[in-house]
Amino acid sequence: MKLNLTGRRAVVTGGTKGIGRAVVEELRGEGVDVALCARGTEEVAAAATALSAEPGPRVFGFAADVTDPDAVQRFVDDAADALGGLDILINNAGGAHPGTFETLDDAAWQGDLDVKLFSQIRCTRAALPYLRQSPAARVININAVYAKYPDPAFFATTVNRAACLNLSKVLAQQYGPEHILVNSINIGFVVTPQWENIRKRRAPEKTEQEFFADLAKTEVPLGRFGDVSEVAGLVAFLASDRASYITGASIDVAGGMGKYV
Repeated sequence: MKLNLTGRRAVVTGGTKGIGRAVVEELRGEGVDVALCARGTEEVAAAATALSAEPGPRVFGFAADVTDPDAVQRFVDDAADALGGLDILINNAGGAHPGTFETLDDAAWQGDLDVKLFSQIRCTRAALPYLRQSPAARVININAVYAKYPDPAFFATTVNRAACLNLSKVLAQQYGPEHILVNSINIGFVVTPQWENIRKRRAPEKTEQEFFADLAKTEVPLGRFGDVSEVAGLVAFLASDRASYITGASIDVAGGMGKYV
């Protein structure tokens, strides 16, 4: 399948590791120039250096905290300047605030909202003037199946990702007439560094492989965790001309996880 993405320009938040890093590599493999961000200056520099050492389109790294509105604006402006414009925004930044309803305090709730919902709001707002100048504008928000599949074990994620899904849908409705396509990818259990932190908290006596296998056995019909490349491939498709009639969609990449229709 020819995606015809060569020469397009993308911004990827949380792009130094996990799903974000896989998305950066996938898009570059399709000929896309990419600007990525993360909070850590050294982490960003290391990722940009490693990626730039590989043949392919341009890659630029920026240290930016997506919970800081001014930092987001600077990042998007600098990225658009470095790339000569912007066609694709991948809102991938996120993080987990574990806890039950009774243990999550106001600060934890606010922090989770900031890194999930408000990061998507801020980045999309900052990117909008540049996307309006693109002939193939795309916004792709990385969300979670827990948005539609409530689970008290992931209480803040369940609540706040539901808001993210509604954000994607209403943005698609508002900006469809301007040919800016907005879609959500909802991940289930995908192997990322974040899951190792969860294992250490919930089942430190198990190996990573044991922990993943036990969770997948009870929750995932395909019986395994997903790979970041399986998410990145869908991102590239949604960014392409082959997805030019898809907007407002909410697509699971979760191995069948999620007891809903």
